[in-house]
Amino acid sequence: MIGDMIAKARREKRMTKTELAKLTDINIGHLTHIEKGERNPSHKALKNICRALDIPYQQLMYTYDKDINEEQETYNVVNHISYSRLLAVDSVSGFIDCPSNVPSSAIALKVNDDAMEPTFKKDSYVFVEFNTPLNSKDYGVFSVNDEIMIRKFMAKKEKITLKADNKDYKDITIKNDDDFYIVGKILSK
Repeated sequence: MIGDMIAKARREKRMTKTELAKLTDINIGHLTHIEKGERNPSHKALKNICRALDIPYQQLMYTYDKDINEEQETYNVVNHISYSRLLAVDSVSGFIDCPSNVPSSAIALKVNDDAMEPTFKKDSYVFVEFNTPLNSKDYGVFSVNDEIMIRKFMAKKEKITLKADNKDYKDITIKNDDDFYIVGKILSK
């Protein structure tokens, strides 16, 4: 997945592979293998690539050991993972212990509404792994037109629907013109 993200960022920055290879001192053949997912870049190479593309290193690191499966390819997961945007947190209430069964969690997020009850109670915490591709029925944190929400992810072909467990909330079907990103996967509550 990291190769797909590098290729996406490079194309969006309107940079050729040749230009990126020159800026990073990475052989163009090796860069091609990286973008195709045949090889992973070293951490040093990834930092150089990010510097050349003028994008944050950590966002791509979250995708380092992730593979894209067939279901995730059908909904073009790479188009819904951000390489340059960060989740803005307005308040920090302190630290919370990270359970041993979710070691890849990046953040504990407090549930701020009852949309996901009974699965996730309001004011409880969920543990989130950033920039993780989702499969249908996975729970995740999403940004839809700059609104952050927790929902169950449903993908059928290229159609994405975000479902609330609480029937008082409507399903959200993602449209082509929506500004939609997968922030992360909920690993545990």
